[in-house]
Amino acid sequence: MSRVLVTGSSGRLGRSVVAVLADRGHEVIEVDLSVPAASPGAERIAADLTDAAQASAVLAGARADAVIHLAAIAVPFSAPEQHILRTNASLAYNVMQAAVDAGVRKIVTASSPTVFGYGSPAGWVPERLPLDEDVRPRPWNAYALSKLLAERTMEMFAAQKGDEVRLAAFRPCYVVAPEEWRGAPTQQGHTILQRLDDPALSAPALFNYVDARDVGGFLDTLLGALDDIPNAQTFIVGAEDALARRPLAELMPVYWPQTGGLAEGLTGTAPAFSIEKARRLLGWTPDHDWRSELAAADTDLTDALTGGTR
Repeated sequence: MSRVLVTGSSGRLGRSVVAVLADRGHEVIEVDLSVPAASPGAERIAADLTDAAQASAVLAGARADAVIHLAAIAVPFSAPEQHILRTNASLAYNVMQAAVDAGVRKIVTASSPTVFGYGSPAGWVPERLPLDEDVRPRPWNAYALSKLLAERTMEMFAAQKGDEVRLAAFRPCYVVAPEEWRGAPTQQGHTILQRLDDPALSAPALFNYVDARDVGGFLDTLLGALDDIPNAQTFIVGAEDALARRPLAELMPVYWPQTGGLAEGLTGTAPAFSIEKARRLLGWTPDHDWRSELAAADTDLTDALTGGTR
């Protein structure tokens, strides 16, 4: 069992990450601006990690073996651009610096696929599809830039500490929390069914998604593998399919005509984001997909209405 400190533990992604890690035997320390009253045996700390002194105090007292940094302003343009950049960049630096100072050996930070720059008002043409970790980042807003800065901060500490500290970053695709399969609104206020029925709702994110529980599973796998893979790696974490009823080879030319013929290979259910690196280096693949989850949610609803009889 390892002690894992998770920042941003009360967020949409954080809740599932904490649950998965705890279920897999880790002792989890939850840190957020505010946290619910702790259940017996739980460790929860309320702290403003943009304050370097608070970050240092939290990490110094946590006795953590690993840190997973999720805390951030999570939605582009949800606050003034300067505030998003300042908040997210200082969070990443403060947490990683405090973790290094506290002697934490494994540090993982959340980034975002938005670093690729899709949606730029000046136009965006990718190098290739599907996108992978070797495609050059081209952030065009403060949120995407702040996430790229988190990756560069991770690389800075790897250059500074060498293999004394093992670090990684990950770019989770559009996160779907478990309750959202059952009809709760997603981050943009639409339900999953609405996003499937109207491709224009999923098109801005290139139809990408990932179940929050799969991110938790990825992080558990990553923590176990950090000593055995090259240091300071970045991973895309997504589903094995696209959040779309039609192949992206058909949809991308409609909603992203500037991609030209680059989407021709995205046939069947293939997504626009490759998780091949996580599969190759970690042996990780996701367990959830939208078809199975919606079918299960429909079964649950039917059982609730019929009392479990058919």
